[in-house]
Amino acid sequence: MESGSTNCSTNYGVVLVTVPSLDEGKMIAQNLIEGKLAACINMFPVSSIYLWQEEINQDQEYQLIIKTDLSQFTKLAEQIKTLHTYEVPEIIALPITIGSKAYLDWLGMNLRQ
Repeated sequence: MESGSTNCSTNYGVVLVTVPSLDEGKMIAQNLIEGKLAACINMFPVSSIYLWQEEINQDQEYQLIIKTDLSQFTKLAEQIKTLHTYEVPEIIALPITIGSKAYLDWLGMNLRQ
């Protein structure tokens, strides 16, 4: 293991959410950060191809990468559903299995209520 890394013994992870616009992404991000449900959110444009109501769709969307404590996933997901305009928004979580101690400490500090 490299120096400065630690096994993540916490529930930190990233949650992936796509949104239809940058404005909606910023609004959701601001809300989650203010509510201490996320410490950092990255947004970038993506091209999505997906099946919806038996039709293949192609859309330009924004991908949110939300750094959070996964023990708050239920509350975070409910907040996203409240703010999101999609009928069925993508809300999926991936655990952080290892990371730098300094970054994980920073996450914890910014997620404390």
